[in-house]
Order: sequence, then C-alpha cells, then structure tokens
Amino acid sequence: MQTAYGLPDRRAALIRLRRASATFDAADAVHSEARARLLARLPLFKLNPLRIIDLGAATGKASPKLAALYPDAWILAMDLCRQMTARTKARCRPLERVAPITADAERMPFRRGSIDLVFANLLLPWCDPGEVFREAARVLRDGGLLLFTTVGPDTLAEVREAWSEVDNGLHVHGFADMHDLGDLASRSGLAEPVLDIDRLTVTYPDVDGLVSDLRACGATNVAHGRRSQLTGRSRWRAFRERLESQRTAAGLSISVELIFGQAWGAGRPAARGGGDRVGIPVDEITRRHRNRGSTDDENPAA
Repeated sequence: MQTAYGLPDRRAALIRLRRASATFDAADAVHSEARARLLARLPLFKLNPLRIIDLGAATGKASPKLAALYPDAWILAMDLCRQMTARTKARCRPLERVAPITADAERMPFRRGSIDLVFANLLLPWCDPGEVFREAARVLRDGGLLLFTTVGPDTLAEVREAWSEVDNGLHVHGFADMHDLGDLASRSGLAEPVLDIDRLTVTYPDVDGLVSDLRACGATNVAHGRRSQLTGRSRWRAFRERLESQRTAAGLSISVELIFGQAWGAGRPAARGGGDRVGIPVDEITRRHRNRGSTDDENPAA
C-alpha cells in the first residue's frame, strides 16, 4: 500500500472504481481518446506477440481491438477491480482468445519472461509507477514491449488553481512528470524508454458536468494526504465560483497532459528483495478462467 503524500490511496481508488464500473463507459472520453492514440502506435512496431496483457483493462474496450490486431495472440485483460473484470467478460464473451483476469498490476501472476506485449492505458495514475515498471520488466520477454499512457502534472490544472484560492488542502492527487517516469523505467530494468506528450482540452458546459464525469469514471480525489472530512458548503461554493469564473461562451475548458511511453524488456530485470515469486503459467490462467470466475478483489494489496 502506498503511503507517499499526494499519490493515490489504492484502497480508496478501488472503492471508487467499483462504484464507477456501471457508469465508466459513458464517461471515459479521455480514456477512449488515449486508447485510440495508443492503439494507432502499435502498427509502427514489428511485433508478432503471442501473449499480451491489457493492463488496467477497466471494462475491456481495448482487448477486442488487440485481438483483431494480433489474431494469433492470447489477450489477458487484467484489472484489480472485480466489477470492471465482470464487464470485460460480458464485452469479450464471444472472443475465445480474451481471458479477463482480476489481479494487481504491482504483483502480476505471470512467470518471468512470459509476456510479449504489455498494453497499459491510463493505469499509472492509480498505481506506484515504479512497481508497475518493475513488474513489466520481470514478465516481459527479452525484446518484449511495454506501451502505456498516463497523465502528467498539468492535468486538471484549472481545478488545482481554483482550489488553491480556497484553501491549501490536497484536492487532486499527484501525477508523475514525464522525465521522472523515464528515469523510473530505466531503473526498473526496462530498456530504451521513450516518452512524449500530447495536450488535450476537454470542454464541459459547467462545473457540474465536470464533477459528474469525474465521479462516473471513478476519477475523484483519492490522494494520500487529502482531507478526511467532508467539504463544507461554503468551501465548495467558493471553489465552484472560482472555477466557474474561468468558463467562456464555449464552456469550461479543462487541461489534460497526456503522456505516451514505450520501453522494452531487456532480459535483465531489476533485483527485488525476497527472491522471485512463484509465477502461474499463462496457459494455466486461461484454462482456469474458462472454468470459473475471477478471483475476489476485496484486498487491493493481494
């Protein structure tokens, strides 16, 4: 469990994502845009993967597209939230080569060097990026590819600015800088990390529209160090007034700093304390998931 100030409290994040599983698809405009741009990059690589992890798959929208791109591959659609995994199962039921799995991105149940491609769309804001990178380095074969998106510190800048005029509390959890992510990837045992940035602007009719979408996709504040008390009416009203003051005739514009990254399995995973974990063969996982449902996600550190 993370304890660093400003980083996500994963237990709180999991609770929000459980609640959001039924509304996620209607509010995932940023996820969908990032996913489409990430998928468009895959044909640039000469890949013939047989085992792919759709890491942080949410409701599984990327998995059918990965299956179409790579008709010889097994797609392991993995998410920590059991309710999200259930929706992936419903979406991908006709696809025999997609196996939904409930598991932790920071402790993947796969053998060292068993995976050809890890595809991770907007997972890192809810995890410790260093732990995810170390696990990717462990499970990727030599020359396997990690391809990911995340959001940078300029994301929701307008929300941070509005709150800064109300109090000094932590209202948006921290997002890692592109250069820090590159350093983390290198230290984690991945090879040749390359990162770049796109900037998006999402326009909402008003503050209520923004808050509704954030809640619907589970993206409300879950940062360690956030206020434990409910936000009072006067403080919430002051925040709304300051954010609404930025609205133009076109609506309320909110910034998203979208980071794209790639790195390769080097065959030299970073050392981890306590020795290697016992991995579960991918073939065994897919067999188990044909015969029974996903594991429970009640313990987010499991």
